[in-house]
Formats: sequence, C-alpha cells, structure tokens
Amino acid sequence: MKDPNNTRDTVPRRGSPLWVYVVSVTSAGIAALAASVAFLRGVDVQELARNPLFWILACLIVLGELKPIVTPGATETTGATISTTFTFATMIYAGLPTALLFHAFAAAATGVLRRRALHRTVFNVGQYTLSFTAAGLTLLAFGITASPSHVWIPDGADLVPMALAGTAYFLVNSVLVNGAIAFHERGSMLKAMRWNLGLQLLVNAALLGLAPLVAVAMSRSAAFMPLFVLPFIAVYLNASVSVSREHQAMHDALTGLPNRKLLIVRTEEALAEARHRAERRAAQGRGADEEPQQRVGLFLLDLDRFKEVNDTLGHPTGDRLLQLVAHRLTHSVRPGDLVARLGGDEFAVLLPSVRDARAAREVAARLRAALGEPVRLDGNSFDLDGSVGIALHPDHAPDFELLMQRADVAMYVAKENRTGVEIYSPDRDRNSPERLGRQGELRRAIDRGELELHYQPKIFLDDDRPAGMEALLRWRHPTKGLLPPDQFLPIAEQTYLMRGITGFVVEAALAQVAEWWQAGLPVQVSINASGRDLLDSTLTETIASGLMRHAVPPHALQLEITERILMTKPAYAADTVAALAKLGIPLSLDDFGTGYSSLVRLRSLPVEEIKIDSSFVGRLCDTGDDAVIVQSIVDLVRTLGLRSVAEGVEDAATADLLRKMGCDAAQGYHFRPPMTADDATAWLRGRSHQLAAPEEAAC
Repeated sequence: MKDPNNTRDTVPRRGSPLWVYVVSVTSAGIAALAASVAFLRGVDVQELARNPLFWILACLIVLGELKPIVTPGATETTGATISTTFTFATMIYAGLPTALLFHAFAAAATGVLRRRALHRTVFNVGQYTLSFTAAGLTLLAFGITASPSHVWIPDGADLVPMALAGTAYFLVNSVLVNGAIAFHERGSMLKAMRWNLGLQLLVNAALLGLAPLVAVAMSRSAAFMPLFVLPFIAVYLNASVSVSREHQAMHDALTGLPNRKLLIVRTEEALAEARHRAERRAAQGRGADEEPQQRVGLFLLDLDRFKEVNDTLGHPTGDRLLQLVAHRLTHSVRPGDLVARLGGDEFAVLLPSVRDARAAREVAARLRAALGEPVRLDGNSFDLDGSVGIALHPDHAPDFELLMQRADVAMYVAKENRTGVEIYSPDRDRNSPERLGRQGELRRAIDRGELELHYQPKIFLDDDRPAGMEALLRWRHPTKGLLPPDQFLPIAEQTYLMRGITGFVVEAALAQVAEWWQAGLPVQVSINASGRDLLDSTLTETIASGLMRHAVPPHALQLEITERILMTKPAYAADTVAALAKLGIPLSLDDFGTGYSSLVRLRSLPVEEIKIDSSFVGRLCDTGDDAVIVQSIVDLVRTLGLRSVAEGVEDAATADLLRKMGCDAAQGYHFRPPMTADDATAWLRGRSHQLAAPEEAAC
C-alpha cells in the first residue's frame, strides 16, 4: 500500500488535518491491539514461547516486512509486504491476537532498522492493526476463532469466509493509507487510490490467497515453513525487475526524478481533474466568490551558469550537483507537487492545484531560495541560481504541450531579463495561432529532415578570392516551398526547438566542411548563433564533439554572433563566447552598427571579423551619412586588427565604393546568392586555385 509519508519524514503540523488523522488512526489501532492481546491466556503465551513454529512465523513476518514487493508506479515504502501472507496465515491458524502481536513487533522492528520517523512507525502499527482486525472480525462473524493453544485448520468449505476476510483487510488498509495520502497532498482519496490500485489489488490477492496454504502447512510440520521462502524470493526478484524497468522508463537515471514521460502523464491527470472541477462548478452555478477556481501550474526551471561547474570541476562533480539540486527542489515544493528533470540542467515542477499566480510565484520564490543556498563540493564553495518560467491552466493554456511551450517562453524571458521568475504574458510572446501551428510543423520538419543549409560566399574585395562561406538555414516546406529563416526561426528561438535546430546546423555544416576539405577545397564555413544558443551551456560541447567526430580543425568553422545579443546580455553570453574562443573557434560579430558597442568592450571581445550591417551597406550610394558611418566602421575595424565584411552588397557600384573605403570583404547577391550544397561545391571547384586554408584563430 502507499505510504502516506513517502515524500518526507517530517512530523505533521500539530493540529493540522493530517496530524488529527494520524493521531486518530494510531490511537484506534493501539487500542485495538491492546484489547486483542488481552484475550491471550497464560496457556497461549506458554505455547507461543515453547513452539518453534511461532518463532519461525515471527521471523518470516519480520523478514517479509523488511522486503516489500514493490509494484510499478510505487516506491519501496509503498509496496505490499510479504509479511501480509504470514500474518494472515497466523490469524487463520492461531487467532487475531497472535497475528496482531507478531505484526506489531515486525512493524516496530522495521521502523527502527530503517530509521523511520516515530510517527510513521506507530501509524503503520495502527494501520495494520485495524486492517487485520477487520479481517479477524469477518472470520468471527462466521464463527471462526483460534488461539495458539486451540489452532484452526481451514478446509475447502472455508474459502468464502477467508476470501471475505481478505477483502475486508484490503479495503480497510486501502482506505486508511490513501486517506493519509489525501490529507498529506491535500487532494482527494479517490485520486490517491487511482494511481496503482489495480496492481496493488492483484499483488494483495496473490499474497492473501497463499495464506490458507501456509496455514495448512503449519498444521503438518514447522519444517515446511522455510520451504515457502524460495517461492517468495522468486516473486520478490520478479517484482524487483518489473519495477526497475518501469522506473527506468518513467524516471531520470541520474537524479531519480520523474522524466518528461511521467510529467506528461501527471499533468494530463491534473488538467483532467481541473476540467472536472470547472464543470462541477458550472453545473452547480457557483461563482468565484463562493469557491475560488483552482489552477494547474507548470514551471520550467533552468540553472544559471551551470556550465562553469562542469568546466571547472568536471562532469562527475556536475552530476553530483544536479543530484543535490534535485534533492533541494523536491524538499521545497508543497506536498502533492511533482518535480521532474527534462534533461541537462533543466527541471520542471508541476503544481496540480494552485490558487492563483501569486501563490505560484511564492512556490517559485521558495525554489530559487533553496537553490541559492551556498553549495560546497570537493572543497569548493559556490552559489547557484535559476530562472523560472510559470504558465497556468486555464489562464494561459488548455493542454500540456501549450502549457510547456508558454512556461518555456516565460523562463526564457526570466533568463533574458535576469528577473529570476516570470509568469507567462501574451505581450511578451510573439506567437500567434498561425505561428503556433507553424511550431508543430517545425517540430515535425526537424524529425523528417526538411531543414537544409544553403551557402553564400564571402569575397575578398581586392582580388575576388573566396573568403569563406556562410551557412544559411532553409526549410523546404512540403506545400509552401523553400522558406527563409525569418519565417520560422523566431518561433524556434522562444521554444525548446532551438536546441534541436542548432544541433542540426552544427552537424550539417561540419559534415559539409569535412567533405570540402577532403576534396581539396579548404574553405571556412560560418554559422549563425542566436541569443538562445548563447544562453545554452551545451553549445560548446555540441561543437567540440562535432569537430572530433568529423576530424575538422576548429578554425575551419566560424561562429557569427549578433552584436545586439553580445552587448545587451554580456553576463550570460560571455561564458559561452569565452569557451568557444578557448576551443579555437573563430568568432564574427554580426550586424555591427545596430547595437551599442563601446570601444573598450569591443577591444576585449575574442572576435576576428566584424560584419557591417546591410541596413548601412544597402544605402551606401544614396546618402552621405551612411557612407560616413561605414567608413568609420572600416577604419575602426582596421585599427583593431580585425577583418571587415560588408553584408547585403546588391550591385557593382556598392562593391566598388566599399573597395575604395578599404573594406576587406563583402557578400551579397551581387557576388552570388545562397546556393545549395551541390551548387556551392561546383562553384568552389571553379575557384579551387584561389582557395587557401584559413589560418588558425589567435583568440
């Protein structure tokens, strides 16, 4: 049966409904135990002391209590115990007082050996005493009684009374335990019983069904009792394998927390219950003043600067830190809330019932406060922090997928603005119903391989040599044709899809670079990094593993980073930029002139190339102001010892003017539009005599 305190061993708050319930069950159980044991006569006590059978039974009950049969969906403390069989058999053979005495001793001994809280141990004693008392009274109703000195041996005609007694035990035990869980989680008893009732019913039926056979074996010889150990060991091992597989499928291997699969199941249950509550309120015509509407909350939590731990102390220490974070989160949420790990340093928290946004914020603040406590590992002390995004049902989303997506949007806003906690706001979400539909299509496009890279050359203006190739993402939509990135990347940048897209771009670009270099076309390929990429601590690891897998030198790949992100979010981007530079990846500052760079900051950035934004280049021949700006940028870049590249060159006049200004390179439709990989390969082969391997970055 489920343990009412399987979440934590803390004592219920005095005077709370759970405290009253635990005290009531415990008191009633101990009173029933005392009243029942009072019926043992002196001759019965002497028989218990001298008969080896009862000593064997007592040992088997204790061992069975120590090794519960854990069913899938339960934990070690929520499984049915093998002691049920031997206790029930003892009740049949030697009477209720003997069974209660043995089981109370076993429960107390187990509590001591497992160092359980006192209130939990005495509750278990009371719970099982009342459950077996219900079974004993059922047998008594059929006139069946026994004692150690006057044992009772069942036969075939007694199967019905024993079946009813077993049913009474199971029902009372289920109500008592799940009632405690309902009080603990502040939910309904039916919800507590529903999760694994079928499996518990099957296991308990099997355990109780074996009890009459054990009782018959007792009547023949005590030597038969140890023979039951082997079948129970087989049952226990089989159940252990079953729960292990179930646990692996539904839980994270590192932290033991529920994974995304279990999070979906529990969230769908919570949403279904919330809809049922809303329908009941509507049917009864109750307003918000009579019964405030409860909401379902979903949090996404991402650790800040977690990559520093992996880089500084290594992945084993990082794994231990994640385990510590999991422990802190599970002990900071309310009873009944669910903490899950989605992967990496990203966690989710489900609140099946929450009053309003303010209450949700309080829970999120408690989570961040728990994370903020100093951590000491391997002699090092450091601080942790996290960004939390909150989405509520029905305020923000009707289903799990949309709830997750909007919590992700809120989390990204919290991380971007460094506010710590954000609740989803439509004003900050650029998604529309059409864009949300496009998001689903985009997820399927990634799986179906509909994304592809096109390549546009960068040309040295002094001699028309290829300076490199920029990889540009395209989506070959099955009905809308070839879509440019501005029609789908803004959607991805606000969702978890961006990580998958970035992974595809890195892999495809490196595969193409490897193919070109092996064919004697040593050209550098640049890829674009979004703001979300720079906030992702796994970007550097993804690139490093790709370089190793394709045997490509780091300087064959270039990463283009927009000036706006690098200048407005330096605290988060700096770590990733520094790691990429350390890896040897040349960096390019894209869209230069649209942000607010200072000379001091620009000088400290590990970049080798500055790309002048096309908004200035496109009007270069039209207005004198833009020509002054471009000339100033070119002069500045030359002074810093970097390479200048002009974007969006559409005509020969603009190219000539840039050449006269001293700009190093340019790209645009005047030179060549973006090409497929095959066309780009053919173009490079025609200029193979002009290609020279790019120099290793000195950053």
